[in-house]
Amino acid sequence: MIDAGPAARRARVAAPGALRVGRVRDLLRGTVPVRVVAWVAVAALVGVPLVAVLSLAIASGQIGILASEDVAVAAWHSAVSSVLGAAGAVVLGGALAIVLERTDVPGRAALRLLACSPLLMPPFVGAIAWIGVAGPMSPVNRWWTETFGGPLWSIYGGDGVVFLLVVHGYPVAMLIVGAALRRLPADLEQAARIAGASTLRAFAAVVVPLLRPALLSSATLLAVSNLADFGIPSIVGLPERFTTLSTLVYRYLQSATVDDPLGAVATIGSVLLAVALAGLVADALIGRRRVELDAGASAPARTPLGAWRLPIAAGSWIVVAALTVLPIVALATQSLVPAAGVPLTWETVTLDNLVRAVTSEHALAGMRTSIMLAVLAAVVCTVLGLVVGALVTRTRSRDNRALHAAAIVPQAIPGLVIAVAWLVIAPRIGLFDTPWIILVAYVTAFLGLVVQAVHAPLSATSTTAEEAARVAGASPLRALVDVSWRMATPAAIAGGVLVLLTAARELTLSALLLSPGAQTLGVAIFNLQQAGDYNAASALSLVVALVGLAGLGLAARTPQERS
Repeated sequence: MIDAGPAARRARVAAPGALRVGRVRDLLRGTVPVRVVAWVAVAALVGVPLVAVLSLAIASGQIGILASEDVAVAAWHSAVSSVLGAAGAVVLGGALAIVLERTDVPGRAALRLLACSPLLMPPFVGAIAWIGVAGPMSPVNRWWTETFGGPLWSIYGGDGVVFLLVVHGYPVAMLIVGAALRRLPADLEQAARIAGASTLRAFAAVVVPLLRPALLSSATLLAVSNLADFGIPSIVGLPERFTTLSTLVYRYLQSATVDDPLGAVATIGSVLLAVALAGLVADALIGRRRVELDAGASAPARTPLGAWRLPIAAGSWIVVAALTVLPIVALATQSLVPAAGVPLTWETVTLDNLVRAVTSEHALAGMRTSIMLAVLAAVVCTVLGLVVGALVTRTRSRDNRALHAAAIVPQAIPGLVIAVAWLVIAPRIGLFDTPWIILVAYVTAFLGLVVQAVHAPLSATSTTAEEAARVAGASPLRALVDVSWRMATPAAIAGGVLVLLTAARELTLSALLLSPGAQTLGVAIFNLQQAGDYNAASALSLVVALVGLAGLGLAARTPQERS
């Protein structure tokens, strides 16, 4: 053999090393480091808490508590109220969606905007407002009691819980069903009409079956959400001893009624987690059965109501106004009288409650804490949601689906489970009894809002711009940053604003994770209500509601559909 010499031998030895250096350089110029950081963040915020709550539930040996009378009764109440609340919301929201999207009812834009207003009012604020409408000391019930010897209907109890879950859930069903209706072309209905079917028969035979996935999806989503609602059952359920799992967990954590409170609530939380994941799987299966039609074939037609146009419009406006305007009026009335049960007259009007609501130290401290935590949660969710959303939509990787699912799965998990999970972890990482435990719980619960906000527009646009950047010599990471991130930044900011508004009015996480000196605005209102200071609670709730309605007014200034 001929030896090529020392230089050739050195080149052969150096070549593997140079190749490894090149691979490392290419790796760093790619999206792998960003993907690793995203996975670590999502695993720490989602995976670790859920594993911790499951581990504690198994290690505590508290499985027997699920058979106790308290848990069995609370579980039955939770199941009944969740299912009935979701069913009622789907019926009411679906009916309004049909009226708004498929009929020529007048004033559709304003009616739709007003019907969405319960989304801007926290459920516990809505509960306080409805106490002024249908509570034992409300004007209607006082007059009915004086006339007939008993109240017409008291909102306290299980029926009041179901009613309020319907009121605060129907806008979600209305939006989901309305979006589905807008995607359905009119060709099939027209074919049925040509075949001799009436308008009602054509709608029932053609449109309703196609709406079934949207109806089931909204019902599943609302049922899971209702299962862990804390504000409504605590305010209108507990006075009549209507205990749900969320209020039972709160009682376990606040009082020594069980030997191992954290283990007990972890066990209950694990059951709720299993139910939520089952709902998520059911929703995914429903989505797979969804039929996609060519919406561009023919725009959905609006059915002329004829002589029924004005009666249906009047009925819709009366129902929506009763569910939205009446509670605000009741809040204002309770805020302007000195004590509960005092009638509103010129002699009894006072602004003391409103002044206390905006100047008391407790309220101001709650506002400061809520704003601080909400802003920080919005910033973290915006940045991390932008990274995750861009990665799963604009890059090719086998783990994209897993990363996307891990980031959005907390949306289907009750806030009660998330709170319990962070209660388990907090002592081990030094966050126990600090406001930062509420912050990380906010990020866990609301990260999916930004991921979804980013995912939707990016998945609907072509990757041509990124491909052009790569052709021009940009690395995968540079193309992702310069093109995808910039393109998705407005959507991420919009999602961050949604996180800000949601976190600022949140109650379940804050109430369960409350630490000394970290009272949030929602907890401040809840504590006033529980202490019997109903008028001050109403005044502070009125401030929160008016801020939400101001946001609704700003939205109304954007171009709306012409009626």
